[in-house]
Amino acid sequence: MVQTPNGTASEWNNPRIAKQQLLETLMKPILIWLFVITPVLVACGPVEPIVINGNTMGTTYSVKIVDKVDQDALSNKIAQRLVEINDLMSTYLPNSEISRINRLAVGAGMPISSENQAMLEVARLLYQQSAGKFDITVGPLVRLWGFGPDPTTTAVPAESDIAAARAILGLEKINLERGQIRKTHPVELDFSAIAKGYAVDELARLVSAAGANNYLVEVGGELRAAGRNQTGTSWRIGIERPEANTRSALTSIPLDNMAMATSGDYRNYFEVDGVRYSHTIDPTTGYPITHNVVSVTVLAETAALADGYATAIDVMGAESGMELARRQNLPVFVILRSGSEFTTQSSAAFDEYMSAH
Repeated sequence: MVQTPNGTASEWNNPRIAKQQLLETLMKPILIWLFVITPVLVACGPVEPIVINGNTMGTTYSVKIVDKVDQDALSNKIAQRLVEINDLMSTYLPNSEISRINRLAVGAGMPISSENQAMLEVARLLYQQSAGKFDITVGPLVRLWGFGPDPTTTAVPAESDIAAARAILGLEKINLERGQIRKTHPVELDFSAIAKGYAVDELARLVSAAGANNYLVEVGGELRAAGRNQTGTSWRIGIERPEANTRSALTSIPLDNMAMATSGDYRNYFEVDGVRYSHTIDPTTGYPITHNVVSVTVLAETAALADGYATAIDVMGAESGMELARRQNLPVFVILRSGSEFTTQSSAAFDEYMSAH
């Protein structure tokens, strides 16, 4: 019997896996806090918050707290937790758990942590809901197109190479049994589309446990907010205008006990013969996305879910992505390119959220 953090094999592989189960795994609540473009913080006020920041996961993190806490103790706990998460999920560390999973021979078993089991559960949910558009095994295709950790090409790959890479993709090639992972094909895992969100959730848990009720946590542009900012109002986050050479806010969103993630492709691409190739690869076709979505922002109960859904919808495009948002009642805000102009589209849940705030 395959055992997961929250259930049996039939539950883990069921496309209609209970969302509440997943949230219980991710949230570990003391309080319930209701992938890349960096949102712009637009709230400011007379009270100086406590700020804890640093570097992690190839990017930066920031924690702003409008309460009294033991800053030194919390800083140390945050730094230690980020080291632990990297040791589990970083594909850049050769001895991380995920790197060891990726080296695992087909058919061999390896025990894995409850944290990485939870990440696999999130990934499986998104994989099923997006009909394979969100796939944490897409790494070989990403490298083939020259967007991996060591980019070596800006050429369009041969169709035969794309077909060969696609043949080893798919989460159905991963099994969990009694806390052990086995691969039926030589797949590789990469949690980069949800790991920063997971880190945000973990830092928010530490901040809450330290006694804070009012804070904003950010890792690499993924965020989670609780309570109010230093002015006594909701934390307000700017959504960037999706232009490669500018950094300005197109609009802003109040974060009221919510998590938020934004995904986009307008900064990372290459061109060949006048054709632009995005770093966002569709694993179901093997090619970069070609639709006109340039930015997707998602609000969710956890940053891991917001992070993953933003990536999934970015790959799916506006029509399919908004249908997913409707089915899952997700607040989603999409920016589309129309010639030299931008248009926006939002889900019903997003409109309801904004009307209430």
